[in-house]
Amino acid sequence: MPMTWADLRFMIDRGTGLWRRGLTSLRTRGVQASWQRVLKQFHRVPASQRLALYLPEPAAFSPFAVPRSDAPLASIVIPVYNQFAHTLACLRALAAHPARAALEIIVVDDGSSDDTQACLQHVAGLRYHRRVENGGFIAACNDGATLARGEYLVFLNNDTVPQPGWLDALLATFADHPGTGLVGAQLLYPDGRLQEAGGLVFADGGGCNYGKFESPLDPRYAFVREADYCSGAAICIPRALFAHLGGFDRRYAPAYYEDTDLAFAVRAAGYRVLYQPRSQVVHVEGATAGTDTSTGPKARQVHNQQVFADKWRDVLDRQPTRASEQAAVARRRRAILVIDSAMPQPDRDSASLRLVNLMRLLRQEDAHVVFVPTDRVGDGHALRALQQLGVEVWHAPFLKALPGWIREHGARFDTVVVCRHYVMRELLPLLRRHAPQAALVFDTVDLHYLREQRGAQVAGDAALARASERTRALELDIIARSDATLVVSEVERALLARDAPNARVEVLSNLHRVAGPGQAFAQRHDLVFVGGFRHPPNVDAVRWFVADVLPKIRAQLPQPRFHCIGADPPPEVAALAAQPGVEVHGHVPDLAPYMDGARIAVAPLRYGAGVKGKVNLSMAHGQPVVATGCAVEGMHLRDGEDVLVGDDAEAFAAAVVRLYRDPELWQRLAGNGLRNIEQHFSLDAARAVVRRVLLHDA
Repeated sequence: MPMTWADLRFMIDRGTGLWRRGLTSLRTRGVQASWQRVLKQFHRVPASQRLALYLPEPAAFSPFAVPRSDAPLASIVIPVYNQFAHTLACLRALAAHPARAALEIIVVDDGSSDDTQACLQHVAGLRYHRRVENGGFIAACNDGATLARGEYLVFLNNDTVPQPGWLDALLATFADHPGTGLVGAQLLYPDGRLQEAGGLVFADGGGCNYGKFESPLDPRYAFVREADYCSGAAICIPRALFAHLGGFDRRYAPAYYEDTDLAFAVRAAGYRVLYQPRSQVVHVEGATAGTDTSTGPKARQVHNQQVFADKWRDVLDRQPTRASEQAAVARRRRAILVIDSAMPQPDRDSASLRLVNLMRLLRQEDAHVVFVPTDRVGDGHALRALQQLGVEVWHAPFLKALPGWIREHGARFDTVVVCRHYVMRELLPLLRRHAPQAALVFDTVDLHYLREQRGAQVAGDAALARASERTRALELDIIARSDATLVVSEVERALLARDAPNARVEVLSNLHRVAGPGQAFAQRHDLVFVGGFRHPPNVDAVRWFVADVLPKIRAQLPQPRFHCIGADPPPEVAALAAQPGVEVHGHVPDLAPYMDGARIAVAPLRYGAGVKGKVNLSMAHGQPVVATGCAVEGMHLRDGEDVLVGDDAEAFAAAVVRLYRDPELWQRLAGNGLRNIEQHFSLDAARAVVRRVLLHDA
């Protein structure tokens, strides 16, 4: 497409605007700070750290269709004034990658004199509304809101190109983060660099786009977080809340600061303003109004800053000065650093589920949570899940080496939680040196030396026994040098009262969200075991169960099948599938069908330590459990009331057969198991110890 006079005028206006803003910066910020801003603008972001973007190919207009529902969940309001080429690209993007959510698209034409009206009348599905006279951005948006029928309003600039999945990510934020009143998208430059990861507002009413010119994948900008405001280029708000607040405040007409004002009004009404990095929108910054604040529409920005400052003076007095963007982001929240050996994968092991739910609980308590895996690997679903939880996750290539990272970031944290003794052993000196203000909390996950001692006893292996003594010495040394130690059961705390009498030891057990009762007894069939097979006790458990217990069960109950679920099954476990009635599934991403559909869960562990997540998981789904005494140790469970216990093959098989046939016993165990989770293993049950140990609340 050839360059037009409008394109040339944009380039001229942008250049003169940059020059004038540069002179203003020199006068107000000084040479050094202004030079830093110049360097940031031309900061090079490697291609590998930019996003691959969808940008429609420029082409002459021809009729097409956009998504439309008569019962929309979301109403997308696009105010336009000329600039038809931008509007066309925006609508083509919406048509090319339809959202899953039902929607309608409302274009409010604020008196355009170009091809806008003639062409948009030929876009099927579009709700086109032309204003009688030009009133500006605020008037056009408020008009669009009155026409909308969706539960949510989405205000979208016409000089944007929404990326696939952008709308569904915005909408999901309201369900994932209760109490949210406004959500803004991650705005990107067409070259794949970050334009805005939410906005910051300072005490003088001025603001800045957080993360500008950086990589959108940078850990600082890749997680859901609260923002002072989000640019009105792409924001979502419940329609009822927008109406309650009176829409965009007309005192800012025709435009500028109305989005900042709206965010402050949302917070004043008791709701949160969140930035959502999974909602990605390319924004051609300044395409519609330029960048020069001395002339034209952009000049209103300077005037409206003072209008905004006068309206919100009491609130702005609590905002930070312009000293540091990072300090402004982290203010008013307790900062907790969590370190483990790898990214938690809660669908693969119970320790990961406990850790993720611990971070979830910390976020509920309004802590700023940072997670660092020492292997520096961060990709895929596990990373995105933590970021969507609101956790700042550091990983390669942004995390280059732990010593340097701790040296740079250590001063940020009030508490550091380190999982596993071998991780804490390496990091403890660094943390004492570079985070002296932080309380260092050692999370055992389970007492490794206790598990190793019991494994050596079952195997009758003297070499394993000696290895467990070495582990004991290492673990007790770390406990002695930490400010507090977390264990998962009273049994482990009692052991440490003897082995480490001077240590502060607190119980933070497994953490589960109660899923509910699932299907009834009559709709359930079969037996299930869940456990990752990198954990040796699980390998021993299923081999013993299939060899010694299952034949006794099948002699009386030939129909039920045994479902063996868990990641990384070794050859000896995979070979069990050859036995009658045995299905070895390996890793199953969604356990719900087995938790809700299998009649009984079995936990035939012959050794181990800690609290068994497999038992908790089943009980949280209303699924009764038959287990060994070792498997239910320290879990506040009563044999015959909450669980059935059998420690030899005969007793274990008899308990399974009895429970499988008895609906009244099954119902009693299912109900009591759910109550056990709520009382001892829910997030609410752990809240007091988290507040006391990690957040230092009295």
